[in-house]
Formats: sequence, C-alpha cells, structure tokens
Amino acid sequence: MSANTSSKAAFSIPSIIAVVAAIASFQVGAILGLILAGVAVVFGVIGVILALSPQTRGGIFSVMGVIGGLVGVIAAVVKAIMWFT
Repeated sequence: MSANTSSKAAFSIPSIIAVVAAIASFQVGAILGLILAGVAVVFGVIGVILALSPQTRGGIFSVMGVIGGLVGVIAAVVKAIMWFT
C-alpha cells in the first residue's frame, strides 16, 4: 500500500487579510485608511514570503494586497490633504 498524503495547496491567511485590508482602506476615512493600508502592505509581504512554500498559494493575491495597500496609502494622504484644506 502506498500512503499518498499530498495536500492541496491553500491560500495563506496573511494574503487574504492583505486584500481585505486594502479594499477596506478605500471605504473609510484618512487615518483609518492609512492604518488599513499599512496592514495590507505588511500582511501582503508576509503572504508573499509564505507563498514561497509549495504548500501555500496566494503569491499573486499577496502582491495584489501590497499594491492595493500602497494605492490606499496614496488615497489616504490625498483624503487627509483634502480634509485639512
């Protein structure tokens, strides 16, 4: 008998958190948006590192979270500038 225990690759939790935080950063105000964008970038980088493992998927998902977080930072800064002027 052969015990084939290959497991299906799954998305990492940090990659999912990164994308959700990036999307949420556009839905809130400047300060919370900046915080969520930072969370998206940090968890996106963690997700990219975890995606190097063959058992974990989500490398592109994590990169999307990082890019969304960076765009969210820009959007939060623009919202803050508009609010202060």
